[in-house]
Amino acid sequence: MNGSVWEWVADCWHISYKNAPADGHAWDEPGCSVRVIRGGSWHEGASYMLSSTRFKYSASVRQSQNGFRVVRDLK
Repeated sequence: MNGSVWEWVADCWHISYKNAPADGHAWDEPGCSVRVIRGGSWHEGASYMLSSTRFKYSASVRQSQNGFRVVRDLK
């Protein structure tokens, strides 16, 4: 799944994982303007194409190499 586009995730940017939710929920907060993108894109080299690769990105910026994945909970 890595490498097509950088994946926008629901988390606000934090420099570390200190105080992050331990239950798997998104780390969101009111007024968050800088979000996390993960996983690399077609625009970068293979060294970026890891799920652990993450960067901060302004939520107002749009680029062809940034996107998101639609998921559905099958319960």
